[in-house]
Amino acid sequence: MKRALLATLSAVLCLLPISGCGLESGGSVPLEVGPGSITPVPELKGVPITVGSKDFTEQLVLGYILEFALSAAGAQVRDLTDITGSNSLRDAQLHGQVDIAYDYTGTGWINYLGNENPIPDSGRQFQAVRDEDLSKNGMVWADLAPMNNTYAMVVNGAGAEKTGAKTLSDYARLINTDSSIGPTCLGTEFSVRPDGYPGMAAKYGIDVGKVHKQLMQDALVYPATANNTCEFGSVDTTDGRIKALNLHLLDDDLGFFPKYNAALVMRKSFTDAHPQVAKVLAPISRLLTNETITELNGQVDLHGREPAVVARDWMVSQGFITAR
Repeated sequence: MKRALLATLSAVLCLLPISGCGLESGGSVPLEVGPGSITPVPELKGVPITVGSKDFTEQLVLGYILEFALSAAGAQVRDLTDITGSNSLRDAQLHGQVDIAYDYTGTGWINYLGNENPIPDSGRQFQAVRDEDLSKNGMVWADLAPMNNTYAMVVNGAGAEKTGAKTLSDYARLINTDSSIGPTCLGTEFSVRPDGYPGMAAKYGIDVGKVHKQLMQDALVYPATANNTCEFGSVDTTDGRIKALNLHLLDDDLGFFPKYNAALVMRKSFTDAHPQVAKVLAPISRLLTNETITELNGQVDLHGREPAVVARDWMVSQGFITAR
């Protein structure tokens, strides 16, 4: 989702100067591409632009999409994808180490800006994040994408048949009343985020002392839940493994989880200096639907393709760029 929090050790390290986090410079773009419908922009020729992303599949794909688009437009692009954690990416942007990245409106609203209550409408949530982050931090949010990679809980096929659980209220009731309920696998960041398990438990009245938790890397939650190591698990809704592994989404019937629409995030100084960047990228954001990003994620996580190749091939298929 989709949006990983920095692990405790990394958070401590990144309180030091940014160079201590290994973000001094980026690498080169992994694949060479040429113009398509995105043609060279004279104002961007040779302009150094560093693209960042977090460290999970969807973010890597989105980061490479940005890199290929800006390369086709003539910029001198540096690759700083695969940064560990939302807070690290955010710090890198605030300190000028990263110029542009896709981030999520729910993450911005709750984790970066410290708000407690999400706004249920995607458009209004975007507007609120955009306005507050600009006024407080000089960060620009632009070109909201249709895709909404929100958090969710799932139950595996056997658990669904045994418990009949269809909603998070069902899950809460089972946890609170049935000691035979199997473990819940939680991604490490989801287990501590205010918009993750702690907040969800409070909203649904879950007695956290009765939860048999198993914490693990986000990517491991899917197979662990599917193979019945856990009965329930935390997921990102645009992950292709949900359907492939016969995991059943539990309906968020009390509307706890925020909207996590992807949008471009840049410093105001960068957007003021290079307004052409948003114009180049706007047509791409409009095509990033849940169906599209779920398919791209699945090509990586289910079929073992490299995120950069998946991103390039999609960009080529849409006519934005050409492969070289």
